[in-house]
Amino acid sequence: MISSNTDPQVQRKLTEILRIIRENDTAIGARIIADKMRERGYKIGERGVRYHLRILDERGLTAREGYSGRVITGNGIKELEDGLIGHRVGFVITSIDELVYNTSLNVNTGEGSVIVNTALIDKDDFDEAIDIVGALSETPYSISPYIKILEEDSPDIKIPPGEVGIATVCSITIDGILARSGIPVNTKYGALVQVHDSTPVAFSDLILYNGTTIDPMKIYIDKGMTSVTDALKTGSGKLLANVREIPVSARDQAIEVLEQAREIDIDGVIEVGEPNTPVLRAPISAGKIGVSLYAGINSMVAVKESGIEVSIHPISSILNFKDMTRL
Repeated sequence: MISSNTDPQVQRKLTEILRIIRENDTAIGARIIADKMRERGYKIGERGVRYHLRILDERGLTAREGYSGRVITGNGIKELEDGLIGHRVGFVITSIDELVYNTSLNVNTGEGSVIVNTALIDKDDFDEAIDIVGALSETPYSISPYIKILEEDSPDIKIPPGEVGIATVCSITIDGILARSGIPVNTKYGALVQVHDSTPVAFSDLILYNGTTIDPMKIYIDKGMTSVTDALKTGSGKLLANVREIPVSARDQAIEVLEQAREIDIDGVIEVGEPNTPVLRAPISAGKIGVSLYAGINSMVAVKESGIEVSIHPISSILNFKDMTRL
């Protein structure tokens, strides 16, 4: 078992290395592990992998198999299944980091991939649902008016018979855009933002992405904590949002990039904060500024609130932005 005192960054790398070893049918070496780690967005070389493998070996989670490399032990499998080395706690932020790394949207050309949320509904409910999505797309609460309809034969995402999928642009796409522009991004909070008279006033709830085993958006949705429809109809309610941190020195560049994104219909910005200052009461680390956005899944939450049965999957996949259609 890895101590809970292990540095979180090291802990996430140990988890990912252990997952890679388990996914392999045979023993796997440090060079191949390093390649796979880089594919998943981790900046680590072969030497770094060997260091982490020694830690896993010492704790009995992996074992050397001749000159072929490492295999996972029974204890290692149990660690992954039980989440004792942060597999579950780190899974959400690790998945986000990987998607952010693979976001390739160019804000100057509108070409490249974006992160999307997906929702599955009965085909009979499609027309009513798309009307709601369209209504929200005309408000400041929307990330983008672009969506993609996913039929049963969709090559992108598996759609069950009798259902249809709706993919919406996820706000974490902004993290990918900022990162692509050379701005370090820390996706920090999943949040609920209180809106009065169509103006965001404060975050009522915050969940750290790196401290949860479940996507914060799903927690808020499953507990019925939102009132997106009220915000749409009356201007007052609670909507899903998130906060990321960037260096103070990157503030002007970030504002410029966000304005470029707005020109290709990707927006949803609530506030770009000031240095070392809370954003709508959300604490921000020293030397950082907070950038808060509405969540791209709000439109499908409004569909759910209307009484339509819908299965919502936040931060689910990556799609080519050019394949999406403007409402």
